[in-house]
Amino acid sequence: MPIRVLVVDDSLFMRTLISDMLNSDPEIEVVDTAKEGLQAIGKITKARPDCITLDLVMPGWDGLTTLKHIMSECPVPVVILSAHSRRDADVTIECLETGAVGFVLKPSGELSLNIENVKHQLLEEVKAASKVKLKKIKLLTAEKPKRRKRKLVGIGKIIVIGASTGGPQTLESILPSLPADFPAPIIVAQHVPNVFFTESLAKHLSCLCELAVKVAEDNEIVRAGKIYFAPGGSHMTLYPLPNREVTPHINEAKSDILTPLIDLAMESVAKIFNENAVGIILTGMGCDGCEGMRAIKQAGGRTIVQDESSLIFGMPKAVIDAGYADEVLPAGEIAEAMTECVLQESINV
Repeated sequence: MPIRVLVVDDSLFMRTLISDMLNSDPEIEVVDTAKEGLQAIGKITKARPDCITLDLVMPGWDGLTTLKHIMSECPVPVVILSAHSRRDADVTIECLETGAVGFVLKPSGELSLNIENVKHQLLEEVKAASKVKLKKIKLLTAEKPKRRKRKLVGIGKIIVIGASTGGPQTLESILPSLPADFPAPIIVAQHVPNVFFTESLAKHLSCLCELAVKVAEDNEIVRAGKIYFAPGGSHMTLYPLPNREVTPHINEAKSDILTPLIDLAMESVAKIFNENAVGIILTGMGCDGCEGMRAIKQAGGRTIVQDESSLIFGMPKAVIDAGYADEVLPAGEIAEAMTECVLQESINV
């Protein structure tokens, strides 16, 4: 049976373009379209889609309002179609926290130049979203775990986290649980298409975390107790400095679909920190991060992957199947494992 998709967009041109891209794949069938949110709600019961593609900007109910109704009245996995703008990036992050599975940037500019990249991403996101169990979406939007109070003393460790589809929601279930005196830097390589989305995600998490959260900048000094996001649309590696310090080097991506590449960030961390590197792979499609985890494991570091509670089990499974995972944990236990990895001593208070 093909994957049944409902396409929701106020533009006839975009509805046609998106439908044609989806229908070009024999595994997918567009069963209906809607031009605004209320109409979409009315069609879900009749069309019985396995997945919905949802535009953000529509007359009447916008995408976020429509998504909230879908999640409360007729839950279906949703892929957001977002424009290349800072405002849409902010709303997209809010949609992910509300229950959307993933997002794809709409074609823009010279349509013929980027349509194939957009098509590939759209097909992959829809196929992945259609397989997501609704109970996993509910778990991601459930109440987050509380922090544990401790006195922490670090031992020179560094943590690098890789995530893709479902990553923003999963990071929200992990990073806010870390204490303000967490004694190691945390590097996050979350697949997003441009820096607007990285900035929006970092801003959102900074309101929830005791640790400082920021987008990494070229040549700044990486400090313990901060969370650094590799910028979307670029690749990031760490370079050593005197006095055992490190700095990010950021290079704009040319044609890669996946940015930032997790493998590059992890391999650079493994090379510098050896046994003091901790690698973590969370939810996502494909196998980016597998080679990075291999590098960390071979350098004597520690490797942790999210278990089958992952929204998308592709990236974690690739690491497990390759034999590079030291621990396989649910998201709710990863913050505690991170803390244990970096401690010199742990005193309950």
